[in-house]
This record gives sequence, structure tokens and C-alpha cells, in this order.
Amino acid sequence: MIRGTKEWRDVLSLRSLRSQLLARTILIVAVLLALIGFLQYVLMKDFLYRSRVDTMEAHLRTMPVELFAKWRAPVENAAPGARSKDGQKPQQERPRFLFMPDTSVAVIGKDSAFTDLSAENGLSSPQLSAEVYEEARHNTDNPHRKRDYWLVEDAQGNEQLVIVRTGRGPRAGGGDLVQMGYRIGPLRDLLLRQLLIFISLALLALAGGLALMLPVLRRTLVPLSEMVRAVKRVDAGNLTERFEANQGQYEIDRLAVSFNGMLSRLEAAFAAEREAQQQMRRFIADASHELRTPLTSIHGFLEVLLRGAASNPAQLQAALESMHGESRRINKLVEDLLLLAKMDRKPQMELKDTSLDRLLLTMKPQLRMLAGDREVTFNLTGAVHVLADTDALKQVILNLFHNAVQHTDAEHGVIAVTLSADSSTAELSVRDNGAGMNKQQLGRIFERFFRGDSSRTRSSGGAGLGLAISQSIVEAHGGVIEADSEPGKGSVFRMKLPLRGQHPGQEEN
Repeated sequence: MIRGTKEWRDVLSLRSLRSQLLARTILIVAVLLALIGFLQYVLMKDFLYRSRVDTMEAHLRTMPVELFAKWRAPVENAAPGARSKDGQKPQQERPRFLFMPDTSVAVIGKDSAFTDLSAENGLSSPQLSAEVYEEARHNTDNPHRKRDYWLVEDAQGNEQLVIVRTGRGPRAGGGDLVQMGYRIGPLRDLLLRQLLIFISLALLALAGGLALMLPVLRRTLVPLSEMVRAVKRVDAGNLTERFEANQGQYEIDRLAVSFNGMLSRLEAAFAAEREAQQQMRRFIADASHELRTPLTSIHGFLEVLLRGAASNPAQLQAALESMHGESRRINKLVEDLLLLAKMDRKPQMELKDTSLDRLLLTMKPQLRMLAGDREVTFNLTGAVHVLADTDALKQVILNLFHNAVQHTDAEHGVIAVTLSADSSTAELSVRDNGAGMNKQQLGRIFERFFRGDSSRTRSSGGAGLGLAISQSIVEAHGGVIEADSEPGKGSVFRMKLPLRGQHPGQEEN
């Protein structure tokens, strides 16, 4: 009951979409009905007037013209030798006519003499202007004459519909004119009755439409109401809500599709935010772990020295060398963290024309020295030019090569460096025959502080930041870095960069 009262209150105050649609529809229908009523009135009035004119013309055709002449002729003696009571000659009685009700008739002679034939019946004939009668004498049979009838008020205040025709028939010219009029009061009463009937029916139609459209609109707007309730159920913790996109209403379906798309994007954004928060927590935990371990080691050596080991040259030298190594590890870790923070801010790289094959040739001695006793092969395509920051690319190549060195056997390891290019992309791959990785490890290989060995020992060296740094640098160049691996079959890392002239949003320096 309360809900129904609120709905009616919203309808009456025009606050709801339903009430606005209802009001506008009723207004449009009312305007159309009013226009139809006006046109009906105008057309029906013209039809009634034309019909009455045709009826009067037909009546005039049936009236003998000779009677008009006798009525207007001078009245002589009624019979030879006949005398009235006073001894005078009696006058001949004029002929009498039987007229239709509410009808007036008059005769206009050639001399413009106006004779009212219906005055004795109570409806006098109004007299028109001489110009009208003159035009009627010459244009009765003209289909293009200006007017067929006139609306004229007689001496008693009755408005009549008047026609003027020649006395020898409607299609003859000259001679006497016959004027016939009809009191239009009955016609107007008929028009008003028809108009009142139309208005009553229109009001009934509007009332019926109002009663029928309320439930129809309520049913039509059910999908929109369902969407409103569904939106109320949506919050940051519940983004799985979706709307039915096939409800049979094109606009509602489009709105549902848009809402579903928005919710999908919000869900993805919140999921990415949660993942970013988890990564940040892992990053902080890993960074704390990486920093705590060397600091703990340095702290331990300092305690040993404070207990008296500083007086022993051999123990002092070993402690200093160990603390120096740990300090370098901390320094490298801090530098990598600063570099990652810089890459996260999307810095502009200093791009210039770089020949990848020449860059690799200049780095070849350094790479062979890093490989030690491992077998290293180079397969380089010449004249491969890219727009790149040379120092940043050197760091990526060293990271990829050093990663291969760490995961291959010192004596039987094989590392292959390959450079190739197609019409738009340069590809540098580093392949090794190490232990390889499973799918789970491969999916996280570019995460910060991730290392393939779950024990997190430093037997393979590094803090797990090299590949993350490499990925950031390559993406800053508009390229991609990928990895493929199978357990026991080694791994391959591929760096793909756009060739010079293909780099998006950059120009050659």
C-alpha cells in the first residue's frame, strides 16, 4: 500500500520517467485529437453547406419559372364583368408557393427590382448588393466563378446560406434571377452536436488511454527497474553482477550492454588493483628480505671483530672481504630498485640510430669472458638498425646473457646468441641448455624478485630483478620480451624491437 501510494505520488508530481512519458503521450494525443476535431469541424461545415447548396439548386430546377413571372406580372381583372361588393373590379390573386422549412425565396428582375416571395412564410429574404446580382447574371454557368453561395444576415437577425441563379434554369444567362436562402441555424446546431460528441469521445479516449497506459508503462519499464535494483547491489566487493542484454527493448538492451561493459572494466580494474597491491606487498617483503640478509651478514662480521677477531690479521681480512661483498650486493640492489622506480615513471629514452649487429660485435669479448668455459655461438644478421638507447640495450643484453650463464653448467653449458630481422621487427634471442622451467615458473619469470629456485638461495646469484628491468627497458623502446622453456631442455629469451622507421611515435635523431 505504501509503495502504491509513493508510485502515485511520483506520477502526480511528474518526477518519475513513467509519469513524464505518460504526460507527454497524453499531451501529444490530446493535441492530435484537437487538431482532428478542428479539421473535422471545418470539413463537415463545408460539406453541409455544399450539400445544402446542391439541395437548393435541385429545388430551384423543379420550380416552374412561369410561376415567378405570373407572381411578378401586373394583376388585371379576375373575370370580365366581375365586380366586388364596393363596385370595383377585383384583383387576381397571386400564386402561392409551398417552400421548404427555414427557406427563403426572392426574384430579382432585369431592372434589379427585388421581390421577396417568402416574406409571408415568416422568413424574409436578405437583399445582396447589385454587384453580386450583376455577376450572377453573367457567370451562373461559369464553373470558375468566385463564389457559389453567401452567408448573409436577414432583417430578423437570422444568418442564411444564400444562392443566386438565373430564372430560366441554372445554366441559362440573362433574364430574371432567383435567390434562395436557408437559415443555417439547424446546420450549426448539427455541427455543434457533432463537435460535442467528438469532444466527449476524445475525453473518454484520453481517460481510457490513461487507465490503460499506466500498467503498460509499468510493465514496459520493468527491465529498467530491474537494472536500478541490480545497480544498488553492485559495490566494490560485488562486481560480478550482470544485466540481461536480450530483454526485447533496443534501448534497454544497449544500456545493459554498456553497463555490463562498465562492470567488466571495473572488475578488471579492481582485480588489477588487488594484484598490484599483492605485488607491492611481495615486492616490499622481497626487498626487505634481500636487504636484511646482507645487513645481517655485515652485522655478524662486525660482532666477530668486536669480540677480538680484529687483532687476528687473517680473520680481519676475511671479514672485511665478506663485508665488502655484501655491501656491493646492497649497492647493486639499491641501484636496481632505483632503476625500476625510474622505469615505472615511463622515462623518455634517448633514442638514436643503433646497429644491433655492431653493438653485439663490440660486446662479444665481454660476453665470452662472462661465459667462462661455456660454449658460446653467435649468429648475427647484418645491417639491423633500430632506434634505441645504446646503454639501456647493453644492459638488457647483459641481463639476458648473465641469466643464461647462471642457469647453465660451467663446463657443458651452451649459449647461442641469434640476431634476425623481418620487414618491420628485429629479434635478438639468447638460448641456453640449462635446467629449464615449468609453466608456473615461466609465468612469473618477469616478476620482481622472482627466482626460479624456490629455496631462494644465492647459488645462482642475483636478486631476481634483472629480467624485470630488461622487460621495462624493452617496453620503453616499443618492443616486447618473451620467454620459452621446458624442464630439462633449456630456455630461450627473445627481445623484439621495431626497426628504424617503424618505431611508433618516434623520429630519427
